[in-house]
Amino acid sequence: MTTTIVFIVLILYFLLLVLISYYTSRSASNDSFFTGDRKSPWYIVAFGMIGASLSGITFISIPGSVAKYSVESGLNPTDQFSYMQMVFGYLIGYLIVAYVLLPIYYKMELTSIYSYLEKRFGFWSYKTGSGFFLLSRLIGASIRLLLVSSVLQLILFDDIGIPFEITVITSVLLIWIYTNKGGIKTIIWTDTIQTFFMLASVIITVWLIGDALNLSQKSGFVNEIASSGYSKIFYFENWERGNYFWKHFFGGIFITIGMTGLDQDMMQKNLSCKDLKSAQLNMVSFAGVLVVVNLIFLVLGALLFMYFEKTGFGSGVLKVETPRTDLLFAEIANSGSLGIVVPILFLLGLIAAAYSSADSALTSLTTSFSVDFMNIKNKPIESQNKIRRNSHLLMSFLLIVIILILRKYSNDSAIWMLIKLAGFTYGPLIGLFFFGIITDRELKDKLVPLVSVIVPVIVAMVWYLHGQEKIPLLGAYKFGAELIIYNAGLSFLGLLVISKSKS
Repeated sequence: MTTTIVFIVLILYFLLLVLISYYTSRSASNDSFFTGDRKSPWYIVAFGMIGASLSGITFISIPGSVAKYSVESGLNPTDQFSYMQMVFGYLIGYLIVAYVLLPIYYKMELTSIYSYLEKRFGFWSYKTGSGFFLLSRLIGASIRLLLVSSVLQLILFDDIGIPFEITVITSVLLIWIYTNKGGIKTIIWTDTIQTFFMLASVIITVWLIGDALNLSQKSGFVNEIASSGYSKIFYFENWERGNYFWKHFFGGIFITIGMTGLDQDMMQKNLSCKDLKSAQLNMVSFAGVLVVVNLIFLVLGALLFMYFEKTGFGSGVLKVETPRTDLLFAEIANSGSLGIVVPILFLLGLIAAAYSSADSALTSLTTSFSVDFMNIKNKPIESQNKIRRNSHLLMSFLLIVIILILRKYSNDSAIWMLIKLAGFTYGPLIGLFFFGIITDRELKDKLVPLVSVIVPVIVAMVWYLHGQEKIPLLGAYKFGAELIIYNAGLSFLGLLVISKSKS
């Protein structure tokens, strides 16, 4: 794919987003930015949330997670489709969000969901919850944008001599431009367009790679994938391994509760629906579709590794000192071996997946900071727009800084890096919210920040030292997605220690 084609695709794509922003942000107010005036159609929200939930990480890192590669041993399909175990857990988690958390948010008519903590426990619990969200979402959005910026650097900007720092600044600036005025009212519609591009891209690409491998001419597409050695889903054999079924399944439930139900980004879209019933319908339908979509992405991963084995394309990111399986899709698409259609589809799908997640993250970060820390609703009307705009700029700047730091110090597969970090940041949020929901006890509010920080620090130390084999605490045990359960459970117990019976 030539530089000219890449530029044309990028320019046309962002012109479309700016055009949508122009029409949706006319006569926009702060209420439009934060809640979409609570008039968003549930089916539009549900479809758009697919793209926001999956992101660029799903688009290229989940296919890359199907196998590992090392120069010494070659391809090793260790995880295969084990990610689906977590997806099944997601499904249960979404039901809990729909029928436990959403009724609370709608009943209290919340703009920031962390306001619940202030009403339930007090000032310090409120600030702790919103602070953990800001940290979680800043890191999560940065990982997502790091991945897409790295791919754009690989397929375009390295060739024309543009440094990575400029790529990152430009990416964030483009998001800022089309979200600055309309906020969530704009995001609802841009996410819908971007989800369409992402799903169309991956489905057509799966078909084209399958055709290139002549799968349709053999015993059948499904049978070939099933017998490929890359498609094993369930792992019950060894509970010590990180991909053991129950670790993934229960980890998936907790990750969904944290990263969706206790995440201002995802809940802001749901709270823009006209009523609770619409929001629940949105959440349940979205959950069902997400199972199928994730399976398609894993099928794509199997096909990519099968294509690498057959043709050798992809060696540029695998047969190197530090293999990057999450860049395999980009390498094969950009190789030209599949014609011009696949690289264009890849580019469209990648930027659609990445920006549908990043734009809503920036909007929710602005909302949380403005409402939870700048107390925008208690400020004079003439000051509110200025506070929101300045918060929007600050969050954009922080995204850029964190992306550049992660670029220098991380080399893990993006999807698993995100899941690990989510365990430490969303775990205390789950413990805090559900302590309020399932008990009637009161907390010593000033001690909540201390408990919420100490618990993940202790868990992180155990996880790190065990992983480095400096202190073989747990033998052959490998941590997986269940890290979030440990953080949530210990946070709950810590809060119980600093609680008292309701007087």
